[in-house]
Amino acid sequence: MKKIGLNFLTLCLYCFPFVYFSIYTDFTNGSMIGYLIMIIITSIIAFEVKCFNNVFVLIIGNILSAIISYFFICNIINEQWNTYFKPLMPYQLLILVSLLNLIPQLFAIKLAGKYKERKNIK
Repeated sequence: MKKIGLNFLTLCLYCFPFVYFSIYTDFTNGSMIGYLIMIIITSIIAFEVKCFNNVFVLIIGNILSAIISYFFICNIINEQWNTYFKPLMPYQLLILVSLLNLIPQLFAIKLAGKYKERKNIK
């Protein structure tokens, strides 16, 4: 029962629209800090997911986060967004950033695997 609750909590954390938040922060403030926050938070979540041996939550969570970000981008977008992110459209940027965000998560998963091995050896 405890593992189900932990998986549900992790899935709820992943449902935050990280990519939309990053793109919105970039658009409104001209700052890349949103992308950095996204990378740090999703990497920490990926590390924890690997430590608890449930990579399925990681996959579903990333898909849900991208879908929710797409929903926000489609419903809140205005004409200025189309010109700010040239040559990409905002939904194309969503796909690109979502895919690029998987790279630090894969590193976090590998790091968690090494951490678990070292912990099991001791």
